[in-house]
Amino acid sequence: MNTRPKTFGGYVKPKLLLMFGIMIIKFTGTFAELLLPSLLTHMVDDIAPRKAVGEMFIFGGIMIVCAVIALVCNVAANRSASKVASGITRQIRHDVYEKTISLSCEETDRFTVPTLISRLTSDTYNVHNMLLMAQRIGVRAPILAVGGVIMTSLLDPVLTLVLVGLMPVVFISVFIISRVGIRLYTGVQKNADGMVSMLREHMEGIRVIKALSKTEYEKNRFGEINSNIYRTERKAGIVTGFSGPVLNLFLNLGLVAVIVIGAQRVANGLMEPGVIIAFLSYFTIILNAMMMINRIFINLTKGLASANRINEVLTAPEERECEDEDVKEGEDHITFENVTFSYLKAKNNLEDLSFGLKKGQTLGIIGATGSGKSTIISLLLRFYKADKGAVRINGRNINSIPRNELYAKFGSALQTDFLMSDTIYENIRFERDVSEELIHDAAVCAMADGFIREKTDGYNHLLNVKAANLSGGQKQRLLITRALAAEPEILIMDDSCGGLDYKTDALLRQNLRKRYAECTKVIVAQRISTVRQSDLIIVMEEGQVVGMGKHDDLMASCEIYRETANAQMEIEEKAMSEGGNAQ
Repeated sequence: MNTRPKTFGGYVKPKLLLMFGIMIIKFTGTFAELLLPSLLTHMVDDIAPRKAVGEMFIFGGIMIVCAVIALVCNVAANRSASKVASGITRQIRHDVYEKTISLSCEETDRFTVPTLISRLTSDTYNVHNMLLMAQRIGVRAPILAVGGVIMTSLLDPVLTLVLVGLMPVVFISVFIISRVGIRLYTGVQKNADGMVSMLREHMEGIRVIKALSKTEYEKNRFGEINSNIYRTERKAGIVTGFSGPVLNLFLNLGLVAVIVIGAQRVANGLMEPGVIIAFLSYFTIILNAMMMINRIFINLTKGLASANRINEVLTAPEERECEDEDVKEGEDHITFENVTFSYLKAKNNLEDLSFGLKKGQTLGIIGATGSGKSTIISLLLRFYKADKGAVRINGRNINSIPRNELYAKFGSALQTDFLMSDTIYENIRFERDVSEELIHDAAVCAMADGFIREKTDGYNHLLNVKAANLSGGQKQRLLITRALAAEPEILIMDDSCGGLDYKTDALLRQNLRKRYAECTKVIVAQRISTVRQSDLIIVMEEGQVVGMGKHDDLMASCEIYRETANAQMEIEEKAMSEGGNAQ
């Protein structure tokens, strides 16, 4: 059962008792620190005039003890605060990541990948700083400020009124500035999301950018985004930066007032000179406390803006793991019943699609880019749910199949698949319970065993980042090997043969028919030859099915299919006669 807190506050609540303990330790250390000026006043005004050396040493020792207590308590509290802040942030980061990978594809599209990355990194960093600051000086600063005022009131109530009169003005100013700052820093984070998005595009397409001599153009694009972030950060910094100078202005005015009024009271014999010394010490303590409070508000501004963004992820609706059982008896292994779907509820990407596929049969899907081919795969894998209609496996609505059970039925080689910086063997196994024999059989079937054994370390050959030390065709064969290794019930190949030469492609399809005859196959391709022998071929165009049937039927009834086939067959025959272009 998932016990993840729903909001940011849910992570702080279990730590409140520990944080209260840290507060007590901080209070003890701060109180000891506040005693020092009063002890100094007593030594100057009472002990020094009497020349009581013994008392001088006693109170000096008391001051040293207070200083040591303040040091020990502050160090202990700071260490504990750091542990609490790191622990909470670690749990938030873990749960935000867990929630991110469990979001439905619709929710991921709504957030966008860059903003999810930003919330997982920079936003959790801001929250960590806020929690750390709140515990370290969020307790100490108010105690110093309030305690300083109390201690000064005991020394001289008249001078204390100067400080008390300044407090409301200071707090109101900081509060207003912080409210505006939260809105501005939220905008800064959104702009940072855009920068992350652009950086991801640049890193993934760096070779294309260089090949097309577009480095200067992309530098200019990045410069514009960077300048925009600079402007928003600068605006937010200017606004929050007002709090420091405003605070200094009022406190310095108060300091002048304390000196002038205090001097007059000493001259009139209404107070002792040592009181002014203590008062100036307390005023310095209060001044530093107010500066710390200002820092707290700035970090609080950033942290709350980030916490709100984190809450949006944590409270986002999750895909229901299992709905009510919905079963229809029939012979079909895979069924689409009047399926309609659109991304983000815009124009339909797929409309009223129906077909059935028996166990062991092959479905070929062909069409132009953006025609809806991969959408069918996404619906079958339940990356997205159909807006209307139903997708069934063995008569069961896939929405009623638990996710782990559903995905265990599939072996997938997708367009967006990736290879890790690990050995070839581990990339195929992919942390699954798959035997070495099955891995080798799958590699032979996928026409990958040959090039793997040619490597110095064979299956233990280490791949570079993004498998840069493999050709495009080798990557695709490795991905197909991974898909086959667990002997799936359903094999998905989403445009995963485009990097293979015609001969290798033909041998692969022949191996699949022999070795994995019981496996139902769904193959998305650009080549007619890849899907030609399929039991059912769907021709897609702009989300519409413009043709459905076997190859011969489509050659007779579907003009788009026929034109594509005739054009490709001529190229294929020429390539095959020349021995293909081995990848």
